[in-house]
Amino acid sequence: MTEQDLQLTVPDGTVDAVLFTPETDKPLPGILFIPDIGSIRETKRQMAQRLVEEGYTVLMPNPFYRTSRPPVFSFPRKPGDPATMKRMGELITPLTPEGLEKDLAIYLDTLASHSNGKIGAVGFCIGGGIALRAAAVRPDLVKAVASFHGGGLYKADDLASPHLVLPRVKARLYFGHATEDKSMNADAIAELTKSLKSWGGRFESEIYEGAHHGWTVPDNPAYNQPQAERAYTKLTTLFREALA
Repeated sequence: MTEQDLQLTVPDGTVDAVLFTPETDKPLPGILFIPDIGSIRETKRQMAQRLVEEGYTVLMPNPFYRTSRPPVFSFPRKPGDPATMKRMGELITPLTPEGLEKDLAIYLDTLASHSNGKIGAVGFCIGGGIALRAAAVRPDLVKAVASFHGGGLYKADDLASPHLVLPRVKARLYFGHATEDKSMNADAIAELTKSLKSWGGRFESEIYEGAHHGWTVPDNPAYNQPQAERAYTKLTTLFREALA
């Protein structure tokens, strides 16, 4: 496996990214890996490396490049901590739909140039909505999208809500939701499910009982290994079937 740090030129600046490739000359499917609010760091590198071992080329960008290069937090993140919440706002505020879509076009074109043209996307936390938007930016390229403990996927009366891109999406979708998640509560999950049914594409949406926001990420206090492994199996099954 090779791990290459990249600097991607996008309309609004330069994006730190990591390209992970297996040791093979055969073109493989590509995975766009959108990290959580903590962006690129060792834990996320390890999660991406695991997907490479499944037989994928993986590109992980830093979606928060407008605010900071990695590490995007200079102090430990703590849920509810004022400093943490302030920093999260600084990272998220510049992520407009228009800006994200310009970025995603570059990410996907870069990944396509290093893969066999079959692409999936996965996102964690805020990355879930970004991954979904990737499928709207390149609907004929992105075949599958997975979101785990995705925050703000359905926001009523918000023109930036990720669910609004569904009419442009052709990919197979999977949503794994946390319990008692303030960023995506039971009402929002129900409304997202209604939107998905109206959309009419192939999807699965489920709540991981007993798993809280961030449960798939080993450096998150909510990490739940048994449920994280179940989520990983769902992810790899989705990609294996959709990107064959």
